[in-house]
Amino acid sequence: MPNRWPWVLSLVALAALGGCLAQLTQARSWPVHWAQVGMGAGGLLWLQALWAWHRWRSPGMQVLAVLCMVLGTALLAWGQTDARASARLQAVLQPELEGQELQLVGRVVDMPQITADGVQFVFEVQHAKQLGEAASSVQVPQRLWLTWRRGWQEDALLAGPPEALQAGERWQLPVRLKRPHGVMNPGGFDAELWLFERQLGAVGAVRAQAAVPAQRLATASLWDAPIERARQALRDRVLLAVPDAKAAAVLAALSVGDQAAIEGPQWEVFRRTGIAHLISISGLHITLFAWLASRAVGWAWRRSARLCLWWPAPLAARWGGVLLALGYALLAGWGVPAQRTVGMLALGAGLKSLGVNWPGWLLALWVAVGVVMWDPWALLAPGFWLSFGAVCLLMLSSPEPPPLADAEAPPEPPLGWAQRLSRSLAQAWHTQWVASLGLAPLTLILFNQVSVVGFVANLFAVPWVTLVVTPLALLGMLWSGFWSMAAWAVAPMLWALEHLAHWGGAGWVAADAPWWAVVLGLIGAVGVVWPGAWPRRVLGLLLMLPLLMPPVTKPAHGQFELLALDVGQGSSVLVKTAQHALLLDTGPKFARDADAGQRIVLPLLRAQGIRQLDELILSHRDTDHVGGADAVLEGVPVLQMRSSLEPSHGLRRKAARHQPCEAGQHWLWDGVRFEVLHPQPGPPAPQARPNTLSCVLKVTDAQGRSALLTGDIEAEQEALLVANSAHLLPAEVLIVPHHGSQTSSTAAFLQAVNPRVAVIQVAYRSRFGHPHPAVLARYAQAGISVVRSDHCGAWVWGAEAEACTRAVRQRYWHWRAEP
Repeated sequence: MPNRWPWVLSLVALAALGGCLAQLTQARSWPVHWAQVGMGAGGLLWLQALWAWHRWRSPGMQVLAVLCMVLGTALLAWGQTDARASARLQAVLQPELEGQELQLVGRVVDMPQITADGVQFVFEVQHAKQLGEAASSVQVPQRLWLTWRRGWQEDALLAGPPEALQAGERWQLPVRLKRPHGVMNPGGFDAELWLFERQLGAVGAVRAQAAVPAQRLATASLWDAPIERARQALRDRVLLAVPDAKAAAVLAALSVGDQAAIEGPQWEVFRRTGIAHLISISGLHITLFAWLASRAVGWAWRRSARLCLWWPAPLAARWGGVLLALGYALLAGWGVPAQRTVGMLALGAGLKSLGVNWPGWLLALWVAVGVVMWDPWALLAPGFWLSFGAVCLLMLSSPEPPPLADAEAPPEPPLGWAQRLSRSLAQAWHTQWVASLGLAPLTLILFNQVSVVGFVANLFAVPWVTLVVTPLALLGMLWSGFWSMAAWAVAPMLWALEHLAHWGGAGWVAADAPWWAVVLGLIGAVGVVWPGAWPRRVLGLLLMLPLLMPPVTKPAHGQFELLALDVGQGSSVLVKTAQHALLLDTGPKFARDADAGQRIVLPLLRAQGIRQLDELILSHRDTDHVGGADAVLEGVPVLQMRSSLEPSHGLRRKAARHQPCEAGQHWLWDGVRFEVLHPQPGPPAPQARPNTLSCVLKVTDAQGRSALLTGDIEAEQEALLVANSAHLLPAEVLIVPHHGSQTSSTAAFLQAVNPRVAVIQVAYRSRFGHPHPAVLARYAQAGISVVRSDHCGAWVWGAEAEACTRAVRQRYWHWRAEP
């Protein structure tokens, strides 16, 4: 290959990635004809480039040709991504069908995901009709994400072993659907992107008490989702064969890439110890499998003279390894790391067969282009950057030797077993420190945390999982006894990881960094792994420091910032002053193994750079307010808890210090005054409902800005506040009582508070009917601006500005209110 071609190919590849990335940053998708115009212009530029390249040999014209190639490729990539996005946006549930009783007929097309409360699965619709008096056929998206619950806020819906619902089966299901919608918080997971990437046009739940019950219409045939059925059969065998639930979940993840059975606390252990990348089918596992498969195919091929005459054994071994690795990757779920690994194996094998020698970095770059052309939205997945980032850093740390001009490299002398072992250990040590140090900046950028003990944990976990646990898990497909052996091997590793994770300094948390710190950190990562003099590596470490300790924007002395989180049907409010942080409520518990504390509150605290809470207030005991408290108390130091919980409540015992929430309490932080207005001191009345005991907190800064946080108080408590504390009630911002329920927000209370903005924390299409139309009318009549978390996402109010997270993070795949 001429020396200039690698650089031309790399520029074209970067243009393709850049074109896709530019489209992914759009707030709205352009009309489809603009995508067609872009692709047409890109094609014309490519024709011009090819004509100029072959017609003119001058360097200037060739530079022009390369520029046309680059611009044309970027336009083609942008256009095809935008056209695909427009098609997906059209395949979304119609608003008028939300919440309607529907009957669907279709197939389960993916392996159902087992959760603590039932199953979740992708359903491909063949026919849909609306139930009721005027039953009629309706048009719904072809692919849906359905939840079939059991025993959690629903009647029992599903019973029996995991194989009760099978991929490929044809079902008739009564459901209620809604448009794709997820909570939206700073630093939070984008559930709407997850649904959009998988072409899921609606989400819904199978109904327990429908007039026409769910019915299996046909079992799966031989050709119905064969890969998914094979994955599910293996997953279910693992879960049923291994008694230890934790070990079984790990083995299911390592065997077929199904991580749904791993519970939240176990995931937190893996994250804090930096080995989460191992609890899946990683590129390392597939590469090792491909190498073993290649050796096995080559050995078997050489046993037959006829086969060797038909096709040389080295070629058969090479491509046999690639094909078997492809099968393994499909069985593992075909995630981005699997796509990257199989792509590099296949492209490398193809180029070698053609006698073409590409540098490793160019190979990785074009495989990245292939992954992104297959799924442009993979560019936004952390796994994409971590997988390709790890490969690139390893290549940078071990540059390819320069080719010899006139002769092949001389063969290395044979090594003894001690020398081979020493070399293997040195390579493992090199790989581990490169991955730990080099990927640390990327991990901080993506997750706001990095494991301090990750280097130690990976030193024993990587070889143990790769060489012992994973082979045993795969051999279990042939004989289930190997799964028992794998479970025995997993148990001591889990024990060691749990001890490492619970060490106080196991993880380092950092806030979202400014762009310049991100750039310096990535440059530092390259400098650390680049071979050469130690001063350059020391400089690389210094460049990483702004990412480890980024500047955090804090309110000025005498001011506060309020952040009303978007937690669905529940409440959680963060109040920050110059040097303190207070959290009032922790959001709901979504399921037995999922809550807002773990999924929403802790990631937000990390993104905000909050390492401890000076105070945690739990307004009352309802699950939608304290469902995430366990995770928060375990995930971040809490200096004091204040609540209206009864003395016997388990959460009170978990707090280092607890104080009952009583009217009259007040304190001053950094020039900001906090006052408790409710409940009244003394023991509560017998049989008092939790809502009536809600802590009511007022926050006032030195400039007179104030907010009133009300929990779930109802009309009677509002009347008491108006009667006893009317002079303390006026506030600029009101966190609306009881999520906008009809039990609260009386006209007298609104007149006493007289807020400028009322914030309602509520779930999208709340099953409780919150906020009630009569309450919204009351706020409108009073001239109060209403902010809803289901429309706004998290709402941030500072001294100089206020903003909705949905407006700040707006992308074309995000939900929008109908005009």
